[in-house]
Amino acid sequence: MTAYTATVTVRLKHGVLDPEAETTQQALERLGFDLEDLRSADRFEVDLEAEDADDASERASEMAERLLANPTIHDYDVEVDER
Repeated sequence: MTAYTATVTVRLKHGVLDPEAETTQQALERLGFDLEDLRSADRFEVDLEAEDADDASERASEMAERLLANPTIHDYDVEVDER
């Protein structure tokens, strides 16, 4: 078994209201920053032991599907790095 860190980034799908991002975008624009769009995201770092990087990625994806994200309103990405 090898030690991995799986990073799961969860964000709302396009078209789902994101009040936190809207408020932050308005504040950034008031500060003079010109931006087209802004979305908020949650990031989870999971340390785990797995046979290989593919196994670690599959396990992290299952975690996202079952708890970390709501597939109806969220998209998520999984990145795996060996520790």
